[in-house]
Amino acid sequence: MTIGITGATGQLGRLVIEQLKTKIPAGDIVALVRSPAKAASLGVAAREADYTKPETLAKALPGIDTLMLISSSEIGQREVQHRAIIDAAKKAGVKRIVYTSILDADKSIIDLAAEHRATEAALKASGIPLTLLRNGWYTENFANSIAGAVAAGTLYGSAGDGKISAAPRADYAAAIVAVLTGKGHEGKTYELAGDNAFTLGDLAAEISRQSGKAIPYKNIPEADYAAALASHGVPEGFAKLIAGWDVATSKGALFTTSRDLSMLIGRPTTPLADGVKAALKA
Repeated sequence: MTIGITGATGQLGRLVIEQLKTKIPAGDIVALVRSPAKAASLGVAAREADYTKPETLAKALPGIDTLMLISSSEIGQREVQHRAIIDAAKKAGVKRIVYTSILDADKSIIDLAAEHRATEAALKASGIPLTLLRNGWYTENFANSIAGAVAAGTLYGSAGDGKISAAPRADYAAAIVAVLTGKGHEGKTYELAGDNAFTLGDLAAEISRQSGKAIPYKNIPEADYAAALASHGVPEGFAKLIAGWDVATSKGALFTTSRDLSMLIGRPTTPLADGVKAALKA
């Protein structure tokens, strides 16, 4: 059984391969990447697989039994890129696909969800046995905010009292490995997120506790938050996206009561305090 993993040199992909190698032989794992040279440190075979070059996908996928499709990081291009590899997987005879979608993809108001919905539809239309892993937010998404809050003395955002069910990438990677190496997951959709939700006010309180500084959370209008991010070097377009995600968070888009993640990994998800500690050490 050969498992191919897209985005293998990315932050999540590297964690998946690292953990997967403790469960199955490295020889059964193939990193599917744009630049095989960058995958040398992974300790597994690497094949060129560029979404924008269909000929590379046609060569990379034969012999792959399970395709771990880690969603592309290129916002706005994901639907086309994902369709390309799904089509190639069907032609290559891939027997199963596992896909990292977004939390509550079918009903999420976060703008990112549209491309994930389209990908989920394409996957279902392909007829290839499928498992959907709908990932919530990564705790690491707040690393820059944590550092910025310590520097500024205030944590800014536009999420109000919206609850965030986040967990670190390593927890999501563990769930991926459980699905890739376990049985009974075909046809399932898992809503993956942290067990204990927090607000940005809770995050500010935890930063304060660990840093020894009094750091309040200040909620500001979406446009002001986007402008603040841009003033600190975040590209304007991306700053607007981040601020928009905060507003969606205020409306419950990142909260769930699902315990699918802890169920799959066989333990409670890693607490926020650990994520704040790691960010403060960075």
